Amino acid sequence: MKGVILAGGLGTRLSPLTRVTNKHLLPVYDRPMIYYPIECLVNAGIRDIMIVTGGDHAGDFLKLLGNGSDFGLDDLHYTYQKGEGGIADALRLAEHFADGDKIIVVLGDNIIEKNIRAAVGGFFTQRQGARILLKEVDDPQRFGVAEIQGSAVMGIEEKPAEPKSNLAVIGIYMFDAQVFDIIKTLKPSGRGEMEITDVNNAYIAQGTMTYEILDGWWTDAGTFESLHRAANLIAAGGANHVPEDRPATLFEMGASA
Repeated sequence: MKGVILAGGLGTRLSPLTRVTNKHLLPVYDRPMIYYPIECLVNAGIRDIMIVTGGDHAGDFLKLLGNGSDFGLDDLHYTYQKGEGGIADALRLAEHFADGDKIIVVLGDNIIEKNIRAAVGGFFTQRQGARILLKEVDDPQRFGVAEIQGSAVMGIEEKPAEPKSNLAVIGIYMFDAQVFDIIKTLKPSGRGEMEITDVNNAYIAQGTMTYEILDGWWTDAGTFESLHRAANLIAAGGANHVPEDRPATLFEMGASA
């Protein structure tokens, strides 16, 4: 499996900080924001990673991250998104990189306390479809909200006024190769963007969407309030860093699809 980190956009909610840099290069406590999604993937055993970025400061990612050797990677791939077409539009740029493999997609401003290794391992053995990670929140109206029945996801509603649950869809998604065909069928939403919720609901309609509840805390860092909260959470207990004895990849563990 391969990992894709979406780190484009203009970051207007963090202006004026983002007038001079990409949002994902801002510091969150002791490291740049982009470190956390990379470590999320590496800690899950993913070694083949692409970063999708954009804007005027895309070259700064290469200056900071190079070939990914600081994270134990042999190489780190990059691609460029023109404009702001939404999450699904950014993801479509990774089709050539995915090359038919399953992919794990992480939004570049998402930070988690623990790791997703078990969820990724479960998806590795899932024959087809997609998997999302959910987390109980106090303010589900701000997020995509999942309605579940037992082990099935019945639907996802984006920022509902009357949520059917308090389970937010966090910015970590797992897809098989069909995701790129689904993206090609999408039409822009009222916001003028290709919505990842529409991608997820397409898998739900097929009956091939699974889910897991995230263990530990989760936050994004896309507003001043959440950026501050993320720094405080990390200072108090830390997000999972890449250990010196880095975990084996799923291939090295001998898992098979």
